[in-house]
Amino acid sequence: MDFSLSGLWREMGLFARLVVIVMGVMSLTSLLVLGERLVMSFKSMSDSKVFAAKMASLLANGDLDAAADAKFGKDIGYLGRTIRSGLVAYKGSVHGDKDLCFESVARALERQQARELAVLKRGHGWLATVGSTAPFVGLLGTVMGIVTAFEKMAASGSGGLGTVSAGIAEALITTAFGLLVAIPAVMAFNFLAGWVDARAVDISESSNEFLDLVARRLAEGPREEEEEEGEESEAAA
Repeated sequence: MDFSLSGLWREMGLFARLVVIVMGVMSLTSLLVLGERLVMSFKSMSDSKVFAAKMASLLANGDLDAAADAKFGKDIGYLGRTIRSGLVAYKGSVHGDKDLCFESVARALERQQARELAVLKRGHGWLATVGSTAPFVGLLGTVMGIVTAFEKMAASGSGGLGTVSAGIAEALITTAFGLLVAIPAVMAFNFLAGWVDARAVDISESSNEFLDLVARRLAEGPREEEEEEGEESEAAA
């Protein structure tokens, strides 16, 4: 018997071949998902860093209205979209009611943060599914390989190693395929999940810093209006 991959493929039954094909598709799609997630995630992180640098200069003097009117384009990353949602909520709120304005900004930031995390986690479910089910698909092929070995043993009427070797080899190959598909998928899922958790902390910290800035701006608002009114009254006198 030929124990090369091509030889084993020729010796495999229809069911074992289907198992190998299914695992091959699972492996290919997992690699495609991983590649797409890496490209999109790191591009979004790069755009977020650029946005943070530009926004820091605009918010240095606490002028939220000017920051809300600034144009940054579409490529602003997960952080840019989150902070921009807070700026839009701030500009659209009634500043006379400071509590309502603050709550509106906080809810806008929270909603956008949930959306961004959902986008960053896109595809993770498939990787988790492949990592958890591939070994069982391989085990299914293993079981059928053992069944094939016993069928050949019964058909030949003897239990020699040569009789059952093909079925056992088929069983071991499908088991190995299942592990080869599952291990990279689990590693990719754990890496991406940890990366998203770190980005969630970044978004949360940036949102809290922005909320602190909004709170200070709302607290300073009445004092600025009083100063302006005082200057107008002095000019009129």
